[in-house]
Amino acid sequence: MAVGHPAVGGGWLTVNEHVIGTVGLSGAHWLAVLRIGLGLWWLESWRHKDKRGWLERGTGIAWAKGVAEKHRWSFVKTGFTKVVPPRPKAMAYVVVFSELAIGLGITLGFLTPVALIAGALLNLLYFVLMIHDWAEQGQNSMMFLVSVVCLFVQANQTWSIDRLLHILGAG
Repeated sequence: MAVGHPAVGGGWLTVNEHVIGTVGLSGAHWLAVLRIGLGLWWLESWRHKDKRGWLERGTGIAWAKGVAEKHRWSFVKTGFTKVVPPRPKAMAYVVVFSELAIGLGITLGFLTPVALIAGALLNLLYFVLMIHDWAEQGQNSMMFLVSVVCLFVQANQTWSIDRLLHILGAG
């Protein structure tokens, strides 16, 4: 005896298939929704950033420098000091426009695996820099987790430019 609900065209649907089917989206479509939501999260991060402060006055790099100088792990301060202060303007542009590029790539599904890996790495950098500030960690942890899930389930298979172009394993 089958357990579940009758399916259109015969057969039986599991409870999970019935619930997903009632909202009209397949698992692949839900993964695309998750991917697009993550991309929009990155775009919002870029949108609300004070770009004039970051790019003209150096406020973002100055803030990060203050955090790195007081960091409990010496390798964070050392690494930051070697990479960022010698080129503060360039690093400000890298941070600001990385968030934009990652957001566009993930949202539109263009070079999706590259954007997901870049986003996960940026989240890890933020996570390590802000390890003492748990208010920031929820966002970075969730964005990292969603990036990893979207990467490994190939969330660029639906509603993506990758699929339209048949690149990076999509389509």
